[in-house]
Amino acid sequence: MSTLPVTDIPDVGHDERKVFVGASELQLDCLVEEGGGNGTMKHGGLLSLADLSQPDDLPAPPHNGLPPTDMRSPLPGEPSDIKPDLSAGDAPAGSDGQPVKRKKGPAPKMLGNEVCSVCGDKASGFHYNVLSCEGCKGFFRRSVIKSAQYNCKNSGRCEMDMYMRRKCQQCRLRKCREAGMLEQCVLSEEQIRVKKMKKQHEDDTARSSAVVTPTPPQETVALEPQQQEMIEKLVAMQKQCNKRSFLDRPGVTPWPQSQDLLNREVRQQRFAHFTELAIMSVQEIVDFAKQLPGFLELTREDQIALLKTSTIEIMLLETSRRYNPAIDSITFLKDFSYNKEDFAKAGLQFEFINPIFEFSKGMNDLHLDEAEYALLIAINIFSADRPNVQDHDLVERLQQPYVDALRSYISIKRPNDHLMFPRMLMKLVSLRTLSSVHSEQVFALRLQDKKLPPLLSEIWDVNE
Repeated sequence: MSTLPVTDIPDVGHDERKVFVGASELQLDCLVEEGGGNGTMKHGGLLSLADLSQPDDLPAPPHNGLPPTDMRSPLPGEPSDIKPDLSAGDAPAGSDGQPVKRKKGPAPKMLGNEVCSVCGDKASGFHYNVLSCEGCKGFFRRSVIKSAQYNCKNSGRCEMDMYMRRKCQQCRLRKCREAGMLEQCVLSEEQIRVKKMKKQHEDDTARSSAVVTPTPPQETVALEPQQQEMIEKLVAMQKQCNKRSFLDRPGVTPWPQSQDLLNREVRQQRFAHFTELAIMSVQEIVDFAKQLPGFLELTREDQIALLKTSTIEIMLLETSRRYNPAIDSITFLKDFSYNKEDFAKAGLQFEFINPIFEFSKGMNDLHLDEAEYALLIAINIFSADRPNVQDHDLVERLQQPYVDALRSYISIKRPNDHLMFPRMLMKLVSLRTLSSVHSEQVFALRLQDKKLPPLLSEIWDVNE
C-alpha cells in the first residue's frame, strides 16, 4: 500500500501545508464498486477512503491549494519515499501484513483543481482507490478486464504525463499500479451486467411499490326530493302525451302500398302521411311544454318564440329515441317504421335525411333513458337565446333546475362517466345545426309546390 508522508511533498515556494489537516498520512483504500466509494476519518490520524459509492464525476478531496505538480506521485528514477506494498493479491495491508479494515463514510470534497495521480490531467474523482482522471480510469479498467499485455520501447522507463500516456501503455499501466489502483476493484463484464440487472430490478420494484395517493372517494350525490319529484313528473307527462298521439293514430293518412314513383297521387299521399305524423308530434310538444313548471309564467309572446324555434329540434330528439339500429329505420307509433328511402319517397332530400339518421345513431350510442330524454327536452325548450325572446332572465331561471337535475341524475346513474353530461349538452348544439338544415328543406318543399298544413306553416314561419 502506498503512503505519502506530507513532509515529503516538495516545497515550491509556498508555506509548508498538509494535504489533510490533522492527518499525517493519506491512505486510499479499495472501491467496492467501480468508479467511486465513501470515505471516513480513521482514528489515530489516518484518513481512510473505503468502499466509496459516489459516481466518477463527484469531487475528490482538497489539497489546500497545492499546485498540480505537487500532487503527482514521484516518477521512476526520482527520489521517492513511495514504497508500493501490493501483497496478498494487491489487497491493502497494514504494518503487520494484515489487510487494513475498511470503513465506510463520506468522501472528502474536491476543490476542482486536483490532478490525476497517473498522468497529471484533471482528476474527476477516486477510481479504483486512486485520485485519477476519466482516461486513466477507463484505461486501467480495460487493461484489467482484457488481461492486456503491453510492451515498452524504452525498457519501462517512460516518464508518464498527458502526452506519454498515449504513447506507452505498459508504463501507463505500471504507473496506475504504482499510484495504488487495485485490480480487485474492477468489476468484470458479467459483474457489471448482474449489477445493472439488479439495479433495474430494484427500480422496477420501487416503482411498483411506490405509494400511490388514493383517490378520495367521491361524495355521494343524491337527488333532492324536489328533483326526484320533477323527473318523475316529466316522464309521466311524456308518456301521457305519447299515449294521446297513439289514440289519434287511426286518423293518419295511410302509407300507400303502391311503389309507383311517378304517380302524383301516390307521392301526395306519402307527403300527407309524413306531415300528419309531424302535426301529431308538434301537438305532443306543445302539450308537454304547457305542463312544464314555469312555462305558463312566461308571456304569450315568449311562449310562442320558444316553441317556434325549439319544436323541430325536439322532433329530432324524439325521432332519435325511435331509431332502430338493427334495421336502420325510425319507428313512429310503435308499428310505423321508415328507412331513408321512405323519407325520400315522401319528398324529403337526402341532404336532410342523412343528417337525421347520423344524429339518431349518435344519440342511440349514448343509451339515454326516458328521464334523460325528458330533461334534455325541457332544457331545450327553455333556451333564452332564441330569437324574439324578451325576458331572457326568467327563461334562464326556469331552465336552471332542469340542468341541475340532469347533472345530478347522470352523476348517480353513470358515476364513472364524467364526460356524459357535457356530451349530452353538446347534442343540443348539434340540433341547432340540424335546425338550419331543416329550414333549407322546408324551402325546397315550397319549390316542389308541396303545401304544408297551417299548423306546420305557422310553427315553422312559412309564408304561403
